[in-house]
Amino acid sequence: MADVDLVIAGGGIVGLATAYRFLERFPERSVTVLEKEANVAKHQTGHNSGVLHSGIYYKPGSLKAENCRAGKLAMEEFCEEHNIPFERCGKVIVAVDESELPALERIYERGLANGVACEMIGVERLGELEPHAAGIRAIHVPESGIVDYREVCRTLARLIVDRGADLRFDSRIFGIEHESDSVVVETTTGTVTGELLVNCTGLQCDRVTRLGGVEPEAKIVPFRGEYFELKPEAQSLCRNLIYPTPDPKFPFLGVHFTRMIHGGVECGPNAVLAFAREGYRKRDINLRDLCESLTYIGFLRMASRHWRTGMGEMWRSFSKRAFVKALSRLLPDIRCEHLEPAPAGVRAQALSTDGTLVDDFLVQSHGRVVNVGNAPSPAATASLNVGRLVVGRLAERFE
Repeated sequence: MADVDLVIAGGGIVGLATAYRFLERFPERSVTVLEKEANVAKHQTGHNSGVLHSGIYYKPGSLKAENCRAGKLAMEEFCEEHNIPFERCGKVIVAVDESELPALERIYERGLANGVACEMIGVERLGELEPHAAGIRAIHVPESGIVDYREVCRTLARLIVDRGADLRFDSRIFGIEHESDSVVVETTTGTVTGELLVNCTGLQCDRVTRLGGVEPEAKIVPFRGEYFELKPEAQSLCRNLIYPTPDPKFPFLGVHFTRMIHGGVECGPNAVLAFAREGYRKRDINLRDLCESLTYIGFLRMASRHWRTGMGEMWRSFSKRAFVKALSRLLPDIRCEHLEPAPAGVRAQALSTDGTLVDDFLVQSHGRVVNVGNAPSPAATASLNVGRLVVGRLAERFE
């Protein structure tokens, strides 16, 4: 028999948003959130650069497109309601030469199809918005913004606890058993039995899926994104958000410039294979994680196709000068002495066995379990709507 109506694995922004939406819809029901760390938002959410994405990049009709658009509006309303600072500062996506114009045009068309307020601009208007940026054409997205997602998570955590949720820290899951009327979740702080389980464990989501007796459709391969920060004397080089035209073969957006809500400008990230799923430093190595990545057929197939790009990313990881060269395509005035190291993040990228990177959210139901199997960017922006989506999948059990 269940102790609690819903168990949520993961105390990042998607797990907390799911708990918030569940209690909003079913205030009389009970929720336990299990987080293996000592606080919320310790991994992907806590290493997020804090951009409120508009939804311009994503394929119309995809989960990313639909949930990013609705989720951004929901996030802004949530921040206004709970006095969390955010700003619609705007963003430019820049083409620096003619070879990038077709891809820029495709992004613009996607933006229009997704309902994004955006404008194709020329050199003169780009110079007004970002005087130091290089480019022959750009998309201006005035509704893009910035926020502190860690503060969003702290607020979500407080709200769900106030509404009766049990938020348990230091609770690493090591076993999941299915009963006829419940799911038994074994953790380092004890056993929890729930009527349903939602897996929002990010970097560990495929492993938790497997613990629940289901073979995941894709494997998580961790990619570390490394950043620099502009020193105070160089922060005038970037007013808001400056992004390149991304390579359409990859889900990564390329090195870019991001003004942060509490001040400062981040530069990056690159995208290199992390030697640990939670490996935020170059020297962080987990042999199990590394062995799983290097022996996974999907990774080997991807690496064989894109090894040149991967080597370039690795070189930028070890060469500040190479990193600055990549940044200088957008801001020609930038110099090595303008930059100081900033904390890195790790992206939980789902990779299929054929070597393709899964480019949409994966939300799959299996009996009494819902697995959020791929939730990279823009998951933070979309989180309140992803939470609503997941709760919708659960609703028939509780209505």
